[in-house]
Amino acid sequence: MAKIAFKITGMDCAEEIAVLRKGVGPVVGGADNLQFDLLNAKMIVAADRADGISDQIIRAVAETGMRAMPWEAAVEARTKQQHGSWWAEHGRAAMCSASGLFTLAGLGIHANSAGLFSALIDAAEATPNNFAIGFYTLGILTGAWYVAPKALYAFKGLRADMNLLMTVAVIGAVLLGQLFEAASVAFLFSLALVLESWSVGRARNAIRALVSLAPQTARVRCPHEGCEEEKPVERVAVGAEVIVRPGERIPLDGVIVSGVTSVNQAPITGESMPVAKTVRDNVYAGTINNEGAISLKVTRAATDTTLARIIHMVEEAQSRRAKSEQWVETFAKYYTPAMMAFALCVAVLPPLFTSAWGYWFYQGLVVLVIACPCALVISTPVSIVAGLATAARAGVLIKGGVYLEQAGLIDAVALDKTGTLTRGQVEVQRVIPMNGRNERDVLAAAAALEASSDHPIARAISNRAAQERIESLRIENATALPGRGIQAQANGNLYWAGSHRMLHEINADECEFHATAVALEDSGHSVVAVGIDSQPIGFIGLADALRDNARDSVAALKRAGVRHVHMLTGDNAGTARAVARDTNVDAFDAELLPEDKVASIKKLAARFSNVAMIGDGVNDAPAMASARLGIAMGAAGSDAAIETADIALMTDDLMRVSWLIGHARKTRAIIQQNITFALAVKALFLMLALFGVATLWMAIAADMGASLLVIFNALRLLRGAPASE
Repeated sequence: MAKIAFKITGMDCAEEIAVLRKGVGPVVGGADNLQFDLLNAKMIVAADRADGISDQIIRAVAETGMRAMPWEAAVEARTKQQHGSWWAEHGRAAMCSASGLFTLAGLGIHANSAGLFSALIDAAEATPNNFAIGFYTLGILTGAWYVAPKALYAFKGLRADMNLLMTVAVIGAVLLGQLFEAASVAFLFSLALVLESWSVGRARNAIRALVSLAPQTARVRCPHEGCEEEKPVERVAVGAEVIVRPGERIPLDGVIVSGVTSVNQAPITGESMPVAKTVRDNVYAGTINNEGAISLKVTRAATDTTLARIIHMVEEAQSRRAKSEQWVETFAKYYTPAMMAFALCVAVLPPLFTSAWGYWFYQGLVVLVIACPCALVISTPVSIVAGLATAARAGVLIKGGVYLEQAGLIDAVALDKTGTLTRGQVEVQRVIPMNGRNERDVLAAAAALEASSDHPIARAISNRAAQERIESLRIENATALPGRGIQAQANGNLYWAGSHRMLHEINADECEFHATAVALEDSGHSVVAVGIDSQPIGFIGLADALRDNARDSVAALKRAGVRHVHMLTGDNAGTARAVARDTNVDAFDAELLPEDKVASIKKLAARFSNVAMIGDGVNDAPAMASARLGIAMGAAGSDAAIETADIALMTDDLMRVSWLIGHARKTRAIIQQNITFALAVKALFLMLALFGVATLWMAIAADMGASLLVIFNALRLLRGAPASE
C-alpha cells in the first residue's frame, strides 16, 4: 500500500484533525488510512494506488476549509522561499492584531461619546456612532478572517465545530446590535487561535532543535593523500572517510578508524558525561567531539542516521494517539452539538413564557461562546507533544502518546538480567589458588590453554592475564574436550582447564575442591577448574558483572511507584539468585528460554494491571511484545531495538526507566488538570449565563484565559530535565 504525504495549511489543532478524518476518510477507504503529524501540519495517506487519488484528496481537504499540497512540493516551495512567505508565517497574527486595534479604536470612540463604564459594561444602552460602528465592523471582519471560511464549510458539512460556534455568536451579537461584544468575541477567539498555533510551534521547535544538531556538511578525506573536501552530508556515501576536529559536531554515524577522543553523546543518549572513544568505537551524528581529531568511516547515510531515525520516530509518534486524546475527541464530538442544542433551548424556550426574546437570545449566544471546546481540545495534544519531545532530549524514544500514558501506569516491571542489570560481559571475579600455587600461576596456565578460543569465558581469562601482564606458558598438543574443557602439554606435564565435571573425570573431586567449586557456583560464578596432571592448582570464578547502578536503579523503580520488580534470565538458578540478592529485586525466574519468558510475563500480567518488560530489544522481543509495554535498553545504533520496543532507551542507563515513569505520571497529571480545569470553567460560566450574569466578552475572555492556562501548564513539560543520574 502506497503512502502519500501532504502539507495541510490551516491544520493547527486536534479538532481540525477530526474534521480531516471525517472529510478525507471516505475518499481513502476509511479514517484508519490517515495519519497526522500536527507539529509539521502533515497528513499521511495509505492508499492502494498513488495515481489519481492525490487530486481527490486535495479536493476533499479543500471542502473542509483547509488546503492540501503534496509534501515534496511544499518542501521545495519552502526551500525556495527560505522561511516561507511573510503572510503564510505571520498572516494570522497580523489579522488578530488588526482586529484588536480596530476593536480598541471603536471602543475609544464609543467611550468618548457614551462614557467608558457604559461602553464596557452595558453597551446596549449607549448606541455607538458611525465611526465606532466602522471600527467595530473592521474588528469583526479581521478577527473572523481565518474563522469564517472554516465555519462556512462546517455549516455546509453539518459539523458543529468551534469555528461555527464562534461565528454564530458573532452574527447573533451583530443582529442584537451588540457590536462591541461581537468585535470582542471575534478578536479574542482569533487571539486564542494564535496562541494555540504558538503553543504548537513551541513544541515543534523542540523537535526542530534535534534536526539542527547534525551539521549540514562533512569534511571528507579524498582518495589522494592530504586532500580534504567539504560536502553536504546528503552527498557523503556510506564507506567514505570523514574527518572531525576537536569541538566539532559529528556529521554522520560511523566507526572510528583513527584517533582517540571523548564524545558528548547527550543529544542521542541524554548522558551528561562524555564517553571515551577510540578505534573501532561507534559514534553518532549530532554528538560533539570534545578532544582529539578523529577519522571515521561512515556507516549510515544522512537520512538513516540514529539521530534522523529519532526525529522520524518522534514525529511519527503523534499518530499513535493517547487514550486521553481519543477521549477528548470523542467527548467534543458529542459535547459541541449538544451545547448548540442547549443554547437554542435557552434562546427559544424561556421567551415563550416571559416574551423577553432579546434577553434570552443574548443568553443563548453566551452559552454558545461558553460551549467552545477550544481549551478542552488543545489541552491534551500539546501536553503529549511536549512530553514526547522532552523524553527524546533525555535519550528516551517513545513511539506514541499511547505509550507515554501507559508508562505512567506501570505497576510491575520484568527485567532481563544479561545486558540490563548486568553489563553483558563475562569478567574474572575471583582466582582461588590451591596446592601451594599463587594466582599468577593459575592465570598463566588458564590463559595459555584458552588463548586460541573465542569463547567469552576464554576471552575474559585472557584479558585478565593481559591486564596483570602475566606471561602465558608455551603449550603444545592442545586438545579440546567438548562439553568439559581443554588440555595440553607444557614443561613435560599435562595442563588442563575446564568445568567442575573435569574434577570427576580425573578423580580429583576431593571434599575440599568440591566444596570450593560449589561455593563459587552458589555465589553466582561460572567456575573454571585449572590443574596439572591429576592435581587441581586452582579455580577461576567468572561472572557477568553488575552495572554500577543496578541496585540503585531497582530502588528508584520502587520509589517511582512500581510495586513489583521481577528478573528473568536464561542463566542457572545459582547465578540468578546471586544477582537477585545483590540488586534487591522482588523475585526471579531462571533457566528460561524465550518462550518461557513469555509465560513469565503472562503470569505477572495475571497479578498486576500494567506490566513492562525491559530487555535488549532483540532476544527479548517475544516477551516485550507480550507485556503491556516493551522497553529496549541501549538502543543507540541498534535498528532492531528501536523497531521492536514501544519505548527505546538510547543509553544503557536503567535509571532512565524510573525517570520515564515519573515523567509519564507528570504528563498524565497535567492532562487531567487541564481537562478538569477546562470543564470546570465551562460549568461555572454556564451557571453565570443561566443567572444572567455572564456577558459575551466575559465568556470569550474566560475561554481564552482557560486556553492560555492549559497551554502554559502543558508547556511546563518542555522544562523536564533529561535524566543524567
